Amino acid sequence: MKAIVFGATSGIAEAVLRLWAARGDELYLVARSESRLAAIAADLRARGARSVRTATADLNDPATHSRLFADAGAFDTVLVAHGILGDERDVDLVMRTNLCSPAALLGIAAERAQPGARLAAIGSVAGDRGRATNGLYGASKAGLEAFLSALRQRMFRRGVRVITVKPGFVDTAMTAQMPKSRLFATPANVARGIVRAVDRGTPVAYVPGFWRWIMAVVRAIPETIFRRLAF
Repeated sequence: MKAIVFGATSGIAEAVLRLWAARGDELYLVARSESRLAAIAADLRARGARSVRTATADLNDPATHSRLFADAGAFDTVLVAHGILGDERDVDLVMRTNLCSPAALLGIAAERAQPGARLAAIGSVAGDRGRATNGLYGASKAGLEAFLSALRQRMFRRGVRVITVKPGFVDTAMTAQMPKSRLFATPANVARGIVRAVDRGTPVAYVPGFWRWIMAVVRAIPETIFRRLAF
């Protein structure tokens, strides 16, 4: 498999890459930190990756996107894994990072994808319903989910599968300041679910799977009750 991973230095992406490396895949990694990319690339080569190439870029700059795909060359898998938290003071940055940049990258990927390709992006269960504690983040992920749904419909007849990955709480650097609970998963656990979903071409994958049922309950709560809840 030849995979392009955007946001390759995130905790979830790194865990996915380790699984792909172990089975001998070819990997093209994109992120902002050259030193982190170099360290991850060395680790992946040691784990058995057939080849590992890297590129540094600010993925919020759409002018870099076409160049990255041209440098990466042919692919059969794309994973968009970058994202940030933030509140209304960061509205432009959060929307550009979590929605605009992924949508632009996936649009180019769709143009270049061959039948059998897999295009995946990491969304979030936060996109299933807006909540007071993470309204902006949830809105950005809800927008990404809608875009992926549209892209999935558009690419289906071309034999290209589009995968929406929806993790719950994951113990990564992004959530380091959050109090932990039993609902938190490790990046390795989430990565196994992502690899399985990409291999199968699963349209929407909740990882871990129990989040599908939790969010079904959350979505079913009547608005008259939901607006009074504090979570």
